[in-house]
Amino acid sequence: MQVSSGTDWAFSHAILLTVNNPLSRSIAMIFDLDGVLIHSMPMHVEAWKQYLDRLELRYEDIEARMHGKRNSELVRDLIDSALPDDVVFEHGAAKERLFRELLLARDLEQFRIRGLEAFLDRHPSVPKAVGTNAEPANLHFVLERFGLSRYFQATVNGSEVSRPKPFPDIYLKAAELLKTRPEDCIVFEDSPTGAAAGLAAGMRVVGIETTPTTFQGVSLQVPDFSDPRLEAWLQAVSSGAE
Repeated sequence: MQVSSGTDWAFSHAILLTVNNPLSRSIAMIFDLDGVLIHSMPMHVEAWKQYLDRLELRYEDIEARMHGKRNSELVRDLIDSALPDDVVFEHGAAKERLFRELLLARDLEQFRIRGLEAFLDRHPSVPKAVGTNAEPANLHFVLERFGLSRYFQATVNGSEVSRPKPFPDIYLKAAELLKTRPEDCIVFEDSPTGAAAGLAAGMRVVGIETTPTTFQGVSLQVPDFSDPRLEAWLQAVSSGAE
């Protein structure tokens, strides 16, 4: 006879709770891309290292420096702060092409976030969007290659707003596209910058711990989408108890 662990029982209980008590309150969910829909940070770090090697540049703490930033900021930080906009764009695009090449050379399954697709499948009636600082090519690549496009009714990328995260513009535009009030949106983020953007938009924020970080002001912090606390918290939000 197999004995279930406490975590397994809690997760099963949370799923039964969701099935028997579907979310009643009208909410929407908005997901960051990198670190939330896929665990892409290792490949982004590797892509930057290889790209900087080609330019004969060396830097320490690349991961810490890049977390939550747009490519234009990173190019000016890591390559040259005085570069004109068109050269900045070309560097950023070249690095992202390298990132996609590195991903395709590996088994994509290793980059999936635990529990994500099961979580999305459990809430089919909840409007969903992606809100990311990432470039359009990366957004489309991830959604198509990982089979996630079918879950989202809208996407907003960093080139579609004038101010990136930590400003709220991306998340406010996503809420507008979903025709949902900001206060009824739940943001899923893995970086302090993204969490700050969600909070500035007046939304609840769930911190996803794919990259070691410290969140401020989030409503819930979980390692991934399989954590039973997530479904229990959503039920509390739906019922107005949270």
